[in-house]
Amino acid sequence: MDPRRSERLSEALREELEELISYELSDPRIHVSGIAEVLISPDARTARVRVITGGDAKSQRDTLEALERARGFIRLQLTQRVDVFRLPELHFEAAMPAAMTGRVPQLLKRIRRGRPRAEDSTTKNSATNQ
Repeated sequence: MDPRRSERLSEALREELEELISYELSDPRIHVSGIAEVLISPDARTARVRVITGGDAKSQRDTLEALERARGFIRLQLTQRVDVFRLPELHFEAAMPAAMTGRVPQLLKRIRRGRPRAEDSTTKNSATNQ
């Protein structure tokens, strides 16, 4: 698939999915802040939808499970809204894995302090000594 066409399709799907999930789905388990991106495979048969969810890991898991169950309805709505020959199969995933969320504040704090990793300082010292 042409890269520009793929980009246009992914952006159109992202916009429609964001509107559809945020305003038209009535499942109380779905807590979506937005759609981060839609990644379309080179053959345009599958699309990975990265969803920005709020809350803890359990609510994130519940949201993804509810989206998977509503995939048929979402796909039907998208076929009516987006004019494409074949709509890609949708696979929902979290935009940021739950395992990373605990580590991000720690990394940001380290960056603000300007403290390098231990192995970074040893490689710099060996490079300057040569």
